[in-house]
Amino acid sequence: MTEDWVEEGRARFAIANPTATAFYRSSSQVGRDLAVLAAALYRQQQGHLRVIDAMTGCGVRSLRYYLESGADWVWANEGNHELQALLRENLRQGMAPDSYGITHQDANQLFFSCAQQQDYYDLIDIDSFGSPNPFVSTALWAIKFGGLLYLTSTDGRTTGGHAVDKSVQLYGACARSHPAVHEQGLRLLIGCAAQKADERGFHIQPVFSIFNGSVHRVMVRVLPRSAPRDQDGFLAYCHGCGQFRTADWRQLGHLGCEVCGQAPVVSGPMWLGPLHDAEYVTQMATLAHQWHWPQQLQQLLTIMATEATMPPYYYPLAELGRRGQMDIPARDRLIETLGQHHYRATRTHLDAQAIKTDAPLAVCIEMAKSLVCS
Repeated sequence: MTEDWVEEGRARFAIANPTATAFYRSSSQVGRDLAVLAAALYRQQQGHLRVIDAMTGCGVRSLRYYLESGADWVWANEGNHELQALLRENLRQGMAPDSYGITHQDANQLFFSCAQQQDYYDLIDIDSFGSPNPFVSTALWAIKFGGLLYLTSTDGRTTGGHAVDKSVQLYGACARSHPAVHEQGLRLLIGCAAQKADERGFHIQPVFSIFNGSVHRVMVRVLPRSAPRDQDGFLAYCHGCGQFRTADWRQLGHLGCEVCGQAPVVSGPMWLGPLHDAEYVTQMATLAHQWHWPQQLQQLLTIMATEATMPPYYYPLAELGRRGQMDIPARDRLIETLGQHHYRATRTHLDAQAIKTDAPLAVCIEMAKSLVCS
């Protein structure tokens, strides 16, 4: 007898039965919501949607891609054989018999078998634990050009700059600690995918990137390479004055802080281009509105669209307060004031109490002080 039924979106599923319990994180629903929207748009625009859910667990993603995104076929793969009965029962109750297949094999073996049979998919969802690096290269063998690759990283300690050797091993990049490490995690993940795609002669374009407080997820579109990669680089942070700057590899030997002259800590290489496809994210927001999805999710998508092309870092308000030795101003008032002085500034989904702006940190502190004192 199956028990512990859960509802998410239009899916109803169990996370446990008498013999096994599947891992399910309700706090990660926002990442699944965004994927469902992106996949539904793809289905509307392309007329087809075939999905590999490479690490399906209890099957919630497979169910939602079918029920909400309109997937024609879902390959639900789960390496843990003990979940076989639970997964079969969940999909049997929510999906047509000819709309899915279930396997229990290593994800890399699955991707290679698809390549050998020239069986290419529109969307590959890799909800892995730790870094997705072991699966990115092989997933590229199984995806269509124009298809969507959805990656996960749960290793915030490494991407946050607390295990530099491991970041080099996993991402081919040096991750250092600074106030914008949540964004750094997304950019390292995109950069890793871009590097693996480049090795195959492909190109990737971010669709959206999301950090939910503990998990980094990025969806990228895989395309034929038409030009050399030009959106990778390094992010430098000065612990002396708090200023960020970007750099390319030619500047690394003589990279100093442009404000105070101290030597900054340098992270990278990583993706420095847009975090999201602003147009696609806006279309996702429109679809969420049409589906009468929660206003909170629609607001999230609006924030993501506005932050898409901002500089590759953000300033927490607490950092402004600490460096300016002042109380923290209201976020929206500071954004408005920076705009009045002809700087770009916006909220960020990465931190509710932070701003993204092209204004120097010193200007942000000056403006913040004027607001606190007024």
